[in-house]
Amino acid sequence: MTITKITRCALIVSCLSTLTTIPLHAQQLADDAEVTAQIGLFSAWLDGQLEIRGLPGVAVGVVSDQELVWAKGFGHADIEADRHMQPDTRFRMASHSKLFTATAIMQLREQNKLRLDDPVTEYLPWFEFEQASPDDPLVTIEHLLTHSSGLPREAGSHWTDFDFPTASELRGLISERQAPFSPEVRWKYSNLAYTIAGMIVEEVSGLSWADYLQQNIFAPLGMSASSVDKDDPGLATGYGIRMPDGSRSVMPFVDARGMAAATGLTSTVEDMARFVSAQFRKGARGDDRLLSTASLREMHRVRMLETTWTSGQGIGFSVQRSDGKLTIGHGGGYPGYTTSTTIQLDSKIGIIVLTNTNDSNPAQIARQLMSTVGEAVAKAAAPKKEDKIEWDPRWQRFAGRYRSNNGDRQVLVMNEKLVTINPWSTSIGEPTELEPLGDDLFRMTAPTGGGPVGEIVRFVEEDGMVTRMYTGDSYSDRLP
Repeated sequence: MTITKITRCALIVSCLSTLTTIPLHAQQLADDAEVTAQIGLFSAWLDGQLEIRGLPGVAVGVVSDQELVWAKGFGHADIEADRHMQPDTRFRMASHSKLFTATAIMQLREQNKLRLDDPVTEYLPWFEFEQASPDDPLVTIEHLLTHSSGLPREAGSHWTDFDFPTASELRGLISERQAPFSPEVRWKYSNLAYTIAGMIVEEVSGLSWADYLQQNIFAPLGMSASSVDKDDPGLATGYGIRMPDGSRSVMPFVDARGMAAATGLTSTVEDMARFVSAQFRKGARGDDRLLSTASLREMHRVRMLETTWTSGQGIGFSVQRSDGKLTIGHGGGYPGYTTSTTIQLDSKIGIIVLTNTNDSNPAQIARQLMSTVGEAVAKAAAPKKEDKIEWDPRWQRFAGRYRSNNGDRQVLVMNEKLVTINPWSTSIGEPTELEPLGDDLFRMTAPTGGGPVGEIVRFVEEDGMVTRMYTGDSYSDRLP
């Protein structure tokens, strides 16, 4: 699979450096009037942000399912050299590395080489530290991947002095660390935990973490611009935070060394778009399908909640719910770089924001990009109404009150839709819609879960009168 770069020079000042054949569907999305309008709106806003905040540069991308619909560079990849930002500019991706480490673990799991509930010590016998409580259970691989291990965030002062430990140094440091929390007590972000997970990948596969990624993720997806801890000439120059006098320091290249699995990745908007598209594929692992559908679902669902219940953690992916919409993704921060990737699984939309400074707040930029261009692309790519079964006035005969031993259900016609409610409930709540499937069959749909949700609804008629409603295997009799 090749993600094609889309360029529209009339709108994009910084045209893509390389142009390949544009798939018809992606071109249609890019040409949609509302998408075009939202690109203009977002671009004008982001240009203003670079001016008022003095940001060096930003590269963004919007993915729809298997296609990179729009990508653009804003500002500079290097100010002094007057090198403009492009969609193929490379960035240190920092904690995005964790998504790749989690993917590697799940690949090894699919090969039956490890289990998520395996203790870490089964693969790394030297993994000993001071527990938060003497009766704590052993830390498992899943604990590492879901930030529920209770381990400290770091294993040294590397974020201050930029001197990251080697793998051998880390093995010595572990024994000196104490866990702030017992496993599964609370969500606690830990670079150390993902460093250990990367060491398990190396131990089980027999490959270095960088080689494993190259062979099992980069190559299958065609991520030719991605690497691990390489001082690539295509890298955007990283800048520090803006000081009170408006200046920014140029940050040095920093090798993550033994902590590469937690924070050592380098990539681009275009390569990250390939990784995002892989999250939408179905089927068994193979070719450009990194994982089976089942494994992807496991990675994307919440497995550990923040104590405030405002966010959660899947395997690798953070999970957020905002304005009624569920998103997964990750962010990253490294000396001179901050990055963000946001994915809406239902609409198959991915938002990528990469920046070359430490005070750009890419997650906030990503929210603006999602609410403008992302939402417009999602709407343009959504199935058209003509693909749905139209309202049939004859369905009005199914409206009425139905009773069983469990209570009553009222079927109503609302704006050319059949819905059901519990008329005995103390509040109206959200009506449950009956989605037409054809042949007078319906599917019960609702925004929240429940026993009957997703099941088939059918009606029994005798002598021209509706007498019974089946929901799955249960039924209610219609009242006169």
